[in-house]
Amino acid sequence: MSIRAIALDLYRAQQKVAQLEKDLESAPSGEKDAVALNLQYAKNEYGSIRKMLDGEKETSAFRKRFATFGSFN
Repeated sequence: MSIRAIALDLYRAQQKVAQLEKDLESAPSGEKDAVALNLQYAKNEYGSIRKMLDGEKETSAFRKRFATFGSFN
């Protein structure tokens, strides 16, 4: 997956979190639990996408430094 596609997914997840936070403030008391649960799921999704993007942006020197750990030549 390209960095651009991951960044686009991250943006969409960020917008979803912002919308759910806004919805939570204006939700009636009976719906707050459901919206809060959806918000928690959205934040978890945002965090995982953020970690993917940060992992993709590592430099090649960083990758090369740890590439030899898996080989036993």
